[in-house]
Amino acid sequence: MSTRRKVAIAAVVWLAACAPALAKDIVVAQIAAFSGAQAVSGKAIRAGLKLYIDQVNKTGGIGGDRITLRTYDDGYKAEETVRLAKEVLAKESPMAFVGVLGTANCEALAKDGSLAKSGVPLIGAISGAYSLVGAPGMFVTKASYRDEVRRLFELLSSMGVNKVAVVFQDDGFGRDILSGAEIAAPKTGINLVAKAPYERNTTKVENAIQQVLKSDAQAVYLGAVTTAAAAFIKGYRQGGGSAQIYGVSVVDVESLKKVLGPDLVAGYGFGVLWPLTTSREFPMIREYQKLSAEAKDPDLAERSMEGFIAAKVLVHGLRQSRASPAALAKAVNGMKGVDLGGFFVDFTQPERTGSQYVEFAIVGRGGQIQH
Repeated sequence: MSTRRKVAIAAVVWLAACAPALAKDIVVAQIAAFSGAQAVSGKAIRAGLKLYIDQVNKTGGIGGDRITLRTYDDGYKAEETVRLAKEVLAKESPMAFVGVLGTANCEALAKDGSLAKSGVPLIGAISGAYSLVGAPGMFVTKASYRDEVRRLFELLSSMGVNKVAVVFQDDGFGRDILSGAEIAAPKTGINLVAKAPYERNTTKVENAIQQVLKSDAQAVYLGAVTTAAAAFIKGYRQGGGSAQIYGVSVVDVESLKKVLGPDLVAGYGFGVLWPLTTSREFPMIREYQKLSAEAKDPDLAERSMEGFIAAKVLVHGLRQSRASPAALAKAVNGMKGVDLGGFFVDFTQPERTGSQYVEFAIVGRGGQIQH
């Protein structure tokens, strides 16, 4: 064999060996509800994740490596979240989980310990529950529900409102909100005149409606998911309830508008744990607006920002290190005052979530959202 031919063969072998590295996929997985009571939220968060990840891939990926987002439907069932996570760990060897939806779901993952044992982080756990603050390998990118309810009670107290009813989903998510309300109430001069639960993953809010109607509440705080919040607002108003209604940030306002119509949703107030998608003063929002206009994804909604932010945190971490899931987790854990475009995250304080941003907005006549 000639020397020239040997060199040519060696070059082909070298290129073949290098090809996988040049076309490597970074697999990340989302487990969330894409069916059932929380499907709207799961789809919106997935759309936000995909929006930013697609843009990163279009512009060269992470050092030439593409990010592949795999999604799995758990139907908002915590036991299914754990089962799917174990399956994904065994079959996909993901670099990270991202945008896992639900307090009970994330709590079940933390309790099971599979993620902690694998070293694979969960970036953007979609919950603000205090139980997840500091959980090994879990990164919450928004303010906690306790921060949210405390700020709301401070606002209500300043307005002279001191009688509040709390409607809550009867699980870890809702009870965390109730606990936050019970802690904040005496500090802000608020009297909790009703504490009304409803069954998880249902819209069985009739008993809660009656309990609140019998109270003398000036305001109602909904620690509920979107479908149950819509059912409560409709039933409460039809029953003659006139108190101001506020909802926790997880409630999808666009869905409320579609289900309830402009009259019933007018005056509804809600927590905002990231800049509204209409807030053009934030560079991150201008970026989101541009990309969403190009993508035209029907699942994009206000809650998509939560997925978009989680994807930004993921990408920032990957740019620091993609050597292994453990190295990625270390990189995210070291993010201190990182600017994602006017929105800052900090994971260096184990007793706090990654963001402390809390604002409030209200739906005006005609459906316009106003701060």
